[in-house]
Amino acid sequence: MKTYVLALLLAGAYVVPANAQQPDTHPLNEVLISENRLEIPFALQNRNITILDKAQIDRLPVQSINELLSFVSGVDVRQRGPWGAQADISIDGGTFEQTTILVNGVKMNDPQTGHNSMNLPIPLKAIERIEVLRGSAARIYGVNSLTGAINIVTVKPSQTSIAVQLTAGSNFNENEEKPDERYHSQGIEAMATLGNEHENHLIAGSIQSGTGHRYNTGFKNHKIFYQGNRYFNENNRLSLMAGYVYNNFGANGFYAAPIDKESLEIIQTGLLSLSYRTQVSDRLRIEPRLSYRYNYDDYRFYRHDLATARNQHYTHILNPEVNATLSTRAGDWGWGAEARLDKINSSNVGDHRRNNYGFYTEFRTDQLAGIQINAGAYLNYNSAFGWKVYPGLDLGYQLTSDLKFYVNSGMGQRIPSLTDLYYNTPSNIGNEDLEAESAWYAEGGLKYNPGKLMLSSSYFYRKTDDFIDWVRADAQSPWQSQNFLKNTVQGWNIHADYRVLEQQPVSLIAGLSYTYLDSKMDKNDEMLSKYALESLRHQLVAKAILGYGNFHFSITERFQERLNYKNYFLTDIRLAYQYRQFGIFVDGNNIGDTRYTEVASAPMPGRWFNLGIHFGM
Repeated sequence: MKTYVLALLLAGAYVVPANAQQPDTHPLNEVLISENRLEIPFALQNRNITILDKAQIDRLPVQSINELLSFVSGVDVRQRGPWGAQADISIDGGTFEQTTILVNGVKMNDPQTGHNSMNLPIPLKAIERIEVLRGSAARIYGVNSLTGAINIVTVKPSQTSIAVQLTAGSNFNENEEKPDERYHSQGIEAMATLGNEHENHLIAGSIQSGTGHRYNTGFKNHKIFYQGNRYFNENNRLSLMAGYVYNNFGANGFYAAPIDKESLEIIQTGLLSLSYRTQVSDRLRIEPRLSYRYNYDDYRFYRHDLATARNQHYTHILNPEVNATLSTRAGDWGWGAEARLDKINSSNVGDHRRNNYGFYTEFRTDQLAGIQINAGAYLNYNSAFGWKVYPGLDLGYQLTSDLKFYVNSGMGQRIPSLTDLYYNTPSNIGNEDLEAESAWYAEGGLKYNPGKLMLSSSYFYRKTDDFIDWVRADAQSPWQSQNFLKNTVQGWNIHADYRVLEQQPVSLIAGLSYTYLDSKMDKNDEMLSKYALESLRHQLVAKAILGYGNFHFSITERFQERLNYKNYFLTDIRLAYQYRQFGIFVDGNNIGDTRYTEVASAPMPGRWFNLGIHFGM
C-alpha cells in the first residue's frame, strides 16, 4: 500500500494542467537571504539553501514548526512528542547541538541544552518563510553552526487585518487515564496586523492543548509574539521583537525510559530584541541590535512528587551585536561584532557564567566573468575555550544562464552545552574536561533554474574532531558525555521544486527531495552511543499541493531509514476550501497508521485527524 501511494504521488506531482501558462520568474528567486550582513538573492547563493515559503506553510498538513521542518530533506526532526511539545533538530547527520536556530536573525540556541532550542514563541500564521542553510555556517553565524542554520522569518505586514483559526483533532482511541474519553487535541490561533508606509505591527498568539496519544503525554502550549517596524524615512528603521512561550507536557519515555513514566516538563521561554537599521550613504549600511533570551526548564521526574528528583534551570542570554555592509566597485564588504553573555542558575547543573565574543568579515564579488566569490572568516573568543578562527569560501560559476556549478568549504565549532559539562543524575553524568568540537566541511553541486522549475544536486563531506556524545559500556551503566574521537559524514542530496502559482484557476506546488548519508565513527566499538549512531541514512520527501478554484489538496510522503532504527513511510493529506475570508480544512496525519519512533523510547502517534476553520478580515 505504501509503495502504491508513493508511486501515485511521484507520478502525479509533476503533471501540469494543459491550460497552465509558465510564469516568467520563479517567486523564490526574488527572496533575499539575509545573513545579518550581506543580503544575497536566493538565485545567486552558492550554498545549499532550502526555503519553505508562505505558499507551502499555509497548505501543508501541519500544526507546528517542528512538523514543517520534517518536510525539508536533510533536516532530521526527532520528536519526542507531537504538536510542538519537544523536538531535537539536526542537519545532515549531525547532532541537535550542532545547528543554530534563529528568529529574524536572532539566535535562539540555549546554553543549557539543545533540547530547548525549538521552544519558539512563533505561531504558524506569523511565519513568512523558513530558510534552511546546510553546511558549516560558522563564518556567517558563529559558534554552534557546525552543520548548518535554520532562520525563521516572520511576516512584515503592509495592511491591516485580523485572522483567527480554530482546530480540533483526535485518533478516536480510548484514553488510558480517562477511559470515558478519547485522546484529543484542540487549538486556537489569532493574528492581527497593522501596516502602512510609515510602520507595521504584527501580534499573534496561539493556545494548543490535548490529552496526548498515550499515557502521560498530554500537553499545553501557549505562545504570544510581537514584531514591529517603524520607518522614520527610507534610510532609517527601528525594529522591536518580543515573544513568550509556555510549554507543559507529559514526558513519558522522553529521556530515561522506562523509569520516567510519570515525568513531566515545563519550559518557559522569553525573547526580546531591539535593532536599528540605518543607510548612512548609498554605499554604507549599519545595523546595531540588542537581544535577550530567557529560559526556564522545570523537569519533574515524578509529576506527583515535587520533592524528589526535580531539576530547575534558569538561563539568561544577552547578545549585543553590530553589523555593517559597504558596497564598492570591487564588490560588497560585510563586517560584524557580537558578544554573547550566558548565565545559568540550576538546581542540578549549578551556577555558571561564560562569555563569547565574535568578529566577522566577508567579501562578495561577481566582477569576474561568470564567477561569484564569497569569502570570509569568523574570529571567536570563548572564556572557557579561548581563541579560534573559522574561515569559509563559496564559489559559483555560471555555466549557462540557467545552470550553475558551485563549491563551498568552511570550518566550524560546537562549544559543549552546560548539560554536557555539569549535568549529574544517577543515569547521566557530565564531564567538565570536555573539549570543543571542531569540523571541516566541503560541498560541491549543480543548480538548474530555468524559471518555474528548480533542480539541484550536491555532494558534501564533513569531518568532526573531538566529537561529543553520551556513551556507556553497557545498558546498566550511566550515560557520560565524552569527546568520542572523530566523526566523518559524507552525503548526496537531490532536490526538485516545481510550481505554477500565477495561472488561475489552477495552481501547483510540487517537490521531491532525497538525501543519502554515510556516517562513520572512529571510536571504541565496545561503547554504546546515545545520539551519534542514530542518524539518518536514507531520507525521501515528496509533496504536491494542487489548487483548483477555491479548493486545495495537499499530499505528502516521507520515507526515513535511520541507523539502528526501523525504517518507515508516513503519508499526510489536507483538503481545504476557501471562500473569500472563510476557510475550512481537514488533515489526515499518518493515514497509514504507521508505528514508528523518532528518538529514544517515545513512540509517535498513529493515525490522527484534524478539523480546522479560519476566517479573517
